[in-house]
Amino acid sequence: MNYKEITDLIKLVNKTDLAEVKLKDKDFEISIRTSNFQGKSTQVLQSGSAPIMQMPMAHAAVSAASEVSAAPSTKAEKAAESTEGLLEVRSPIVGTFYRSAAPDKPPYAKVGDSIEKGATVCVVEAMKLFNEIESEVSGTIVKVMVEDAAPVEYDQVLFLVDPS
Repeated sequence: MNYKEITDLIKLVNKTDLAEVKLKDKDFEISIRTSNFQGKSTQVLQSGSAPIMQMPMAHAAVSAASEVSAAPSTKAEKAAESTEGLLEVRSPIVGTFYRSAAPDKPPYAKVGDSIEKGATVCVVEAMKLFNEIESEVSGTIVKVMVEDAAPVEYDQVLFLVDPS
């Protein structure tokens, strides 16, 4: 399968209500998960040596749709409540966020850690330079807002800190 075929497949899957598609061939294997994927039980469709396609079972799709429609307002309300009184550590630059100095090293800061003003909490790589990001606040880390190795924007919230 070439690059164009893969991108066409991704576009096609995004236009459907599928949660996950897996294709296996003797030379490669590809798995595509959409925002509908929630780890629900799946039904496997297979015919001989044809590719495998996993689709959510009918009742799982219905329950997932009802969860999605009900969840945003509840999650938004909880997020608004939980961030009150918390301080934010923001990215001073655009780049790629890393929680540790190297993949085999422990993270600079994790949930539950106490940090002081000026303590290094992460690294943001920009143009092949690794910039240590220092906290401008003191307190206890309550939440890490960015996944490791994810791109970050200028002034994006990286951590939520409880000052008490």
